[in-house]
Amino acid sequence: MTPPGEPLSEAELADFERPTSALALLNVFRHRNYRLFFSGQLVSLMGTWMQSVAQGWLVYSLTHSALLLGFTSFCAQVTVFFIAPFGGVIADRVDRRRMLIWTQSLSMLQAALLAVLTLIHLVHVWEIVALAFGLGFINAFDIPSRQAMTLDMVGREDLRHAIALNSMMFNLARVIGPSIAGALIVVVGEGVCFALNAASFAAVLTSLLLMRIAQRPPRVNDHALREIADGYRYSLDNARIRSALILVAVSSCFGAAYLSLLPAFARDLLHGEATSYGTLMTAVGCGALIGAYSLSRIHERWLTLAPILASGCFGMGLIAFSHSHSLFVSALLLLPTACSLMILGGTTNTQIQLAAAEDMRGRVISHYTQCFLGMMPWGSLLLGAIAHRIGVANAVTIGGAVVTVAAAAAWLSGPARRGAARFA
Repeated sequence: MTPPGEPLSEAELADFERPTSALALLNVFRHRNYRLFFSGQLVSLMGTWMQSVAQGWLVYSLTHSALLLGFTSFCAQVTVFFIAPFGGVIADRVDRRRMLIWTQSLSMLQAALLAVLTLIHLVHVWEIVALAFGLGFINAFDIPSRQAMTLDMVGREDLRHAIALNSMMFNLARVIGPSIAGALIVVVGEGVCFALNAASFAAVLTSLLLMRIAQRPPRVNDHALREIADGYRYSLDNARIRSALILVAVSSCFGAAYLSLLPAFARDLLHGEATSYGTLMTAVGCGALIGAYSLSRIHERWLTLAPILASGCFGMGLIAFSHSHSLFVSALLLLPTACSLMILGGTTNTQIQLAAAEDMRGRVISHYTQCFLGMMPWGSLLLGAIAHRIGVANAVTIGGAVVTVAAAAAWLSGPARRGAARFA
């Protein structure tokens, strides 16, 4: 992702819309730094997904409360909503590689503490919540630096391909990690998953230490708060950006938060164990992986309509999933549902970059991060509270209905009608 303050030119942005070949994706690996990053990050992300699955299962096993399940997810992610803009400013002022070494080391410490508490049977839900909040705080600084460092590793020529590979890597880990975690929880317990995640950070730390990235002079700006405020005003005043951000925020809040309730689905509705939860998460990863690859094949003329269509499919997929009582059917329904969410997020990201002015693009991207990632914890808390009252299936049905209505409203809006007219 382009670092704030160094947006892509219009020609480079147009290149984002040309279909990507598999060979072009593989060419990114000619960059030594990216090879190191990809290998280390893939191992670490598998550990991260193992911890995510084990943590959700442990919380629900300890409490049997969908509300606390949602609250834990809320604490793990809410800091991204508040701190991400400041994390982006810091990412432009410090050595990003060194910043990542610090954040990844702290994440390793968090996983190790969680592992020790669980393995010696001293873990309680509030320790999990506190450690989840700490990890969220770390991630609020880690994510902007990690995204911004992509350009440092591959240069502008291969930036688009590196972004596509990053998405595929993230979702490949989402396929592998949960399936391993589901089996390990049944055999040896959640603590081993946390310990393996702590160990997995050794891979990414080694890759960061081996990288050789030229340091740029730190850019000092004494008016960061003013620039952040100007960025918000710009996004709200631009109708195309505003409508795109609203759609992705509603879809993330009311739809994407279903992930935090999957442990309750697996145990209460499907009457399964941790392996069932791992199967559901693996299906989500497979669907998202398909969506990540599909992003490289979407033509520019679909940019206005694709997010709306994807959001509608996502909402209807959630409604269908919430009524399933079969593990096999549920996993099948999660494939197109997760694929739709990935396409929604990716096409919205590209659309707002094209709509943003050159000197505002970095700040607009941070608003997208807040709407897509930052709204998930609020949705987790909301859907968790609803599920506590009327059940997880009804909560996800309501969320899917809200997303579907939002997609219909976006379709009827001015920008969508103008986009549809291009196909007439």
